[in-house]
Amino acid sequence: MAWLLVVVAGFLETGFAVCLKLSHGFTRLWPTVAFASFALGSFGLLTLALKKLDVGPAYAVWTGIGAAGTAIYGMVFLDDVVSTLKIISITLVIIGVIGLQLSGSAR
Repeated sequence: MAWLLVVVAGFLETGFAVCLKLSHGFTRLWPTVAFASFALGSFGLLTLALKKLDVGPAYAVWTGIGAAGTAIYGMVFLDDVVSTLKIISITLVIIGVIGLQLSGSAR
């Protein structure tokens, strides 16, 4: 269950990163409200998960999901540059996230 919280928190991190861009420096109300909601949800779920998980693997998985998710979202929906190296790098991040998740120990 704790790993599920980390995964959901990672997806919420993607949401807060995207909303941070869409807020244009916190000058747009609804993207700013969404950013705050996603950020609070993400940090809240990560906090709950860390009661059961080691901090290193959990934090790495959380940031990896957020980084890969944000990069993919940007390429698909925000016209970010798509390149072979970027896709390979995102794939390596995802492989690393899976490896860290499998190595994480629950107490």
